[in-house]
Amino acid sequence: MKITFYGHASLGIQVGGKNIIVDPYISANPAAAHIDINTLEADFILLTHAHGDHIVDVEAIAKRTNAVIVSNAEIAGYYAAKGFTSHPMNHGGSWEFEFGKVKYVNAIHSSSFPNGNNGGNPGGFVIEGEHKNIYIAGDTALTMDMKLIPMRTKLDLAILPIGDNFTMDVEDAILASDFVQCDKILGYHYDTFGYIEINHKEAIQKFFDNDKDLMLLAIGESIEL
Repeated sequence: MKITFYGHASLGIQVGGKNIIVDPYISANPAAAHIDINTLEADFILLTHAHGDHIVDVEAIAKRTNAVIVSNAEIAGYYAAKGFTSHPMNHGGSWEFEFGKVKYVNAIHSSSFPNGNNGGNPGGFVIEGEHKNIYIAGDTALTMDMKLIPMRTKLDLAILPIGDNFTMDVEDAILASDFVQCDKILGYHYDTFGYIEINHKEAIQKFFDNDKDLMLLAIGESIEL
């Protein structure tokens, strides 16, 4: 499994011979100006919620690639009404896709489209690949529901928001990593706006002091599990 960070909460995942884009907010992010969305391959687009800083490039990528949009029922229905192929999910449900099993799990946040349309309830994803399992938390507060995840799935990586203000901060993300029983963390949803700027060195040290590994990737940088 290869995971690429495209800035903010945007990810590319290669697993099971398929390409997945998560929450594409790339073309509107000045820090990701060197990433050309027209070169990104996508078989699936996973959306945690409907806020503009998570969906801005969905239609452009889906139109070019014919990717299947996977999200909650309201978001999937919104894009289906526009002619895009979508797969609706809801909390607690899972589905076996070609690349692995995806479960839609709880997140505490808000969700509405920039035009005011209903974005349903926000969520996160647990992806069980052939060899590795990951948790993509989406935009969320710390929640006790995270403790349910390791009851079903042993994680190899947890992708957690750490920017504070709109989501968890670093300290809550450390607790979240305890809840999901995963000590290997990829941080995201930080630095994009003034509200969510963090001290990288301090954040990494706090995780290290708790015997955890926090990775903060440069935009365009990848890791392999």
